[in-house]
Amino acid sequence: MAKDIYHYNVRAALEKDGWIITDDPFPLRLSLRGVLIDLGAKKLLAAERKGQTIAVEIKSFIGKSPVKDLENALGQYTLYLTMLSRLDPERTLYLAIVEEIYSTFFAEEIVQVVLEDREIKLIVVDPVKEVITKWIN
Repeated sequence: MAKDIYHYNVRAALEKDGWIITDDPFPLRLSLRGVLIDLGAKKLLAAERKGQTIAVEIKSFIGKSPVKDLENALGQYTLYLTMLSRLDPERTLYLAIVEEIYSTFFAEEIVQVVLEDREIKLIVVDPVKEVITKWIN
């Protein structure tokens, strides 16, 4: 499986934020078919005395058409969310993107209405500093 060009930047940003990467990639299987989400991670929350777990799908949006990239990302996100709801319902799914895409393409109305209607959770990463700049729930 080929990794997204920002895979290691996102992974490093999550680790800097205190996340422990548990799976790279994170496998999900229903019956005979399976998928691989880019990352699985957990964070121990001392105040709550329980761990928080997430799955992260990383997308670069570097194709010829950002709308086509969005279609593909949303299809994967929907599939993974459905599978997680049955196999690991406590795990929260995030779509990870870089700041440049968030501030340009993701600021456009076509993306904003989808994010609002579908309640897509985002992690926005600065790939150079390898830090998370935004968590959008």
